[in-house]
Amino acid sequence: MSVGSMPLNSLDLPKAPAQCRVVVAMSGGVDSSVVAALLREQGYDVIGVTMQLYDQGAAEHRPGSCCAGQDIYDARQAAALLGIPHYVLDYETRFRDKVIDAFAQSYAEGETPIPCVTCNQELKFTDLFDVARDLGADVLATGHYIASRAEGGERALFRAKDADRDQSYFLFATTRDQLRMLRFPLGEMTKPEVREHARRFGLNVADKPDSQDICFVSSGRYSDIVEKLAPKAAQPGEIVHVDGRVLGRHAGVMHYTIGQRRGLGLGSAAANSGEPLYVVRIDASRAQVTVGPRSALATRRVVLRDVNWIGAGDLLGAARSGREIAVRVRSTRPPVPACLETRGDDVLVEFVDDESGVAPGQACVFYESAEPRARVLGGGFIRAAEPAAAAPPRAASA
Repeated sequence: MSVGSMPLNSLDLPKAPAQCRVVVAMSGGVDSSVVAALLREQGYDVIGVTMQLYDQGAAEHRPGSCCAGQDIYDARQAAALLGIPHYVLDYETRFRDKVIDAFAQSYAEGETPIPCVTCNQELKFTDLFDVARDLGADVLATGHYIASRAEGGERALFRAKDADRDQSYFLFATTRDQLRMLRFPLGEMTKPEVREHARRFGLNVADKPDSQDICFVSSGRYSDIVEKLAPKAAQPGEIVHVDGRVLGRHAGVMHYTIGQRRGLGLGSAAANSGEPLYVVRIDASRAQVTVGPRSALATRRVVLRDVNWIGAGDLLGAARSGREIAVRVRSTRPPVPACLETRGDDVLVEFVDDESGVAPGQACVFYESAEPRARVLGGGFIRAAEPAAAAPPRAASA
């Protein structure tokens, strides 16, 4: 492909690689290190940038951390080996205000938050963009497993080649403007291929373990952070059955999430119920946790907030027409058939088949279809879930 007489380079830009400045977000892991190495090998003008997001001492040498301590050291080592400039930027205050505080508050409201999405949305694809522009970069490249390419005159996101590593669920909030500058070189690669490249380049992170989901929880107990920042989440309350019976008490809604089965703290009350019990509802305002049989987890529709649309056309047009799409309501689940709807000013998603264990605070990510390499259409955060038993009947198909 080319623009006029100038062929496009591997980053879809009409320049020779040597004339393109690329800022690579380097977390200290194998993925971003390989991105920097591959682009350097291809002749691009590469600059590595690492965001220091939380206290280094708390995470020093802790397996599974990122953006602190050992990981910053690893990013520096990789940049030195590749012979590229590398900058470490202190964003601890911003990260605490935008991500950690929001994480705690979400639990206090009875939700199940996704801090990785918030981090991408509030820091990596905002503040880091500003840094990249200040450095004169043409593009910002990251080590995420998601594909990006030109589609209908704009750039679009697609699920990664490596389905087991696909990170599209965490990147649904990426905007059209951001997509114009973002590049994801690992979208067409598998994890084993990435590690093999790391060995070829002699990177000391070739066999480094992947970072964990909640990188800033140094103790492994997220409840310690939540209780400190949002004490309301640790307020004791009742555990009730969906039939109204009080089964026991809990030590704070922060210890529960929709769909949870283990660790309910019910002892003999659970054993005497005659069937497994699951968390089906959390009412933070009353400090009440409701449990019930698996059937009580069935969800017909979800109401969304903060919806981002990056598909063709516009969101309201798609929703008003009842567009058929595929969605994911958990990062570990495959996309399932659904339909976009509107109810007044609200955007809703109705599932073709009832979904189980849908939790407010999680994301509902839109795809063109359930196919492995489908286009990402955007998504939103789940504000409320409507139980299948309480939802009105579905309209008959035409």
